[in-house]
Amino acid sequence: MKLSYDIASRPSARRQGKYGVDAPYVPAIYGAAGTALLAWGVIALALGIPAAAPWAFSYGCLALMAAGLYMYATRRGKFVVWDKLLDDLALRGDESILDLGCGRGAVLLTAARRLPEGRAHGVDLWRSQDQSGNDPAVTERNAQAEGVADRIELHTADMTRLPFEDGTFDAVVSSLAIHNISDSAGRTTAIEEAVRVLRPGGRLVIADIRNTRRYHADLQRLGLHSITRRGVGARMWWTGPWMPTTVVSGTKPT
Repeated sequence: MKLSYDIASRPSARRQGKYGVDAPYVPAIYGAAGTALLAWGVIALALGIPAAAPWAFSYGCLALMAAGLYMYATRRGKFVVWDKLLDDLALRGDESILDLGCGRGAVLLTAARRLPEGRAHGVDLWRSQDQSGNDPAVTERNAQAEGVADRIELHTADMTRLPFEDGTFDAVVSSLAIHNISDSAGRTTAIEEAVRVLRPGGRLVIADIRNTRRYHADLQRLGLHSITRRGVGARMWWTGPWMPTTVVSGTKPT
């Protein structure tokens, strides 16, 4: 029988936690560059160099637009996207789910709301360059604020060496995390580890901005079925359509 969860706890409701900004240096760079270019455009006009002003204003506006799109994606868009992705898993409510690179809990706690009788596990190395204020204590506070602290477990662990037995989880998810592994072999190992700890019949869902064709090939090589690879639209454009988020998913054979 499918268990239900309170509609007020859905991610579309007001979130109580504080989830920071993914890779916070990126919007800071775009914002600073856009402001500097607009300032240069004004200075160029004042100095009587009108030819320099149009490109300065154009590129300055593009940089600020990119910063705005980034902030929308990290503060709002990703929650809407993951709300739908988790709905698509059709969870009963008693599953065990693993979030790779959980950070401050944006996806982890969204999943935990759907697990009144289940458990959501998060692993991370807690690096602040990956997410502002990234710390397990912050994730714990967010879980308390969202009312799901009793449904989560946090682990300090590397995605390439997961501290779990084979076939532990009903679903494994990851949002914008695996691309942070610098080498291709490491990313492949992370995919292999995700499949290893997934139970037969379980679903793997990865959202990322790079390397998704390789993830797709890895899932094929590892024998998963019902594999899909698709974009999620403008809600998770990181600076614009030239940096979209793509979701790769597959089911482990039974």
